[in-house]
Amino acid sequence: MTNDPREIIRQTTMSAAQWIAVVLMIALNALDGFDVLSSAFAAPGIAKEWGIARDALGVVLAMELVGMGVGSILLGGAADRFGRRPTMLGCLAVMASGMALATTAQNPQMLGLWRFITGLGIGGMLAAINAVTAELSSAKGRSLAMSLMVIGYPLGATIGGTIAAMLLKSGDWRVVFEFGAIATVVFIPLIWFFVPETPAYLLARRPAGALERINASMAKLRLPGITVMPPVDERKGGASLLDILKPGLIGTTMILTVGYSLHAITFYYILKWSPKIVADFGFAAPQAASVLVWANIGGATGGGLFGFLMHRFGIKWPTIAMLLLGAAAVVVFGLGGSDTTLVGWRFAVFCTGFATNAAIVGFYSAFAHGFPAHVRATGTGFAIGAGRIGAAGSPILAGTLFTAGGLSLFTVSAIMACGSVMAAALMLMLALREAD
Repeated sequence: MTNDPREIIRQTTMSAAQWIAVVLMIALNALDGFDVLSSAFAAPGIAKEWGIARDALGVVLAMELVGMGVGSILLGGAADRFGRRPTMLGCLAVMASGMALATTAQNPQMLGLWRFITGLGIGGMLAAINAVTAELSSAKGRSLAMSLMVIGYPLGATIGGTIAAMLLKSGDWRVVFEFGAIATVVFIPLIWFFVPETPAYLLARRPAGALERINASMAKLRLPGITVMPPVDERKGGASLLDILKPGLIGTTMILTVGYSLHAITFYYILKWSPKIVADFGFAAPQAASVLVWANIGGATGGGLFGFLMHRFGIKWPTIAMLLLGAAAVVVFGLGGSDTTLVGWRFAVFCTGFATNAAIVGFYSAFAHGFPAHVRATGTGFAIGAGRIGAAGSPILAGTLFTAGGLSLFTVSAIMACGSVMAAALMLMLALREAD
């Protein structure tokens, strides 16, 4: 029997305890999906109450994305320094606080501040759950686990959007954030009791009592323990957080970071603006929110099916195909204004969600395979965090094009679709390794 816990996890059929931990990672990503899009669900009510224009609303919608960028970089590093589990618990506390405080906002500036704080927690959470899913999954189960984890995001937005549409019937957009705060708090005891620290992290960082802690985690996962610590890999001796910017990793870091950022411009255009766009065509806020639900149904469907494509064809080429299909679907979305019913809008956003979220699955899988365990959360956090530049800029750019540029929906959509096309070009240069 090997004394490397990573090999035991890699080679052993996944236990029920491992799948429970993975399911909780899926649920946390679902929570992130709802929290991020809660402001989009509430956008028509926010604009109506405070009478703000599209460009100003775009700034409010971007604030949690800015927070996610900062949180991914700062707290993603915390997951490699202090552990995956304590980072997730801390991020949940930050997220719950931000969501609760958003209900007290009396102006766009205060709402933007609380959404920024919420984004800090979400950003750190995304880096940590990606690492946990990869590190607690077997070699055979990893592709499925990663794809399921990523589709948790649109599932959360779908379920949360359905609930939000019902809550918004009261006429008060603040109830959306109240629901988000309560849901976030519920996850704290679940993570505390059911998700152990990952053996891969403990082996990479080797804290005091590492052997005992590794065996405790393995026991919680219903897997055999080890008798001695494996030898230190001298190539990873310092486990520096700057490793992702050193020769050997900097190329992967830059391709994934810039590529993810460019795709985020396209991805978040639909997720952040579709409810407001549909509402501006005369539909009520609950109807507009239902359109975003269909975008996320498409995202969940595409993300789930994409896992099978990755299993057969790998990560790189299916991701490139979905990036290009997503760009085409966003351009088609720009033709939706000619439809006087919700059917055309729903079909258009379903198609965009299908392809663009499948590409997100590809990026997250590439993060897991592109970065070694000792800097996996750091690399993922950096790529996601810096990538949020595109995410945060997306609603602002679209709002500016609509308001200052005076451009049509089709023209704005065509411009916003270019991000995914450029991301596909970058992915052509990516080389991946087998995840440890």
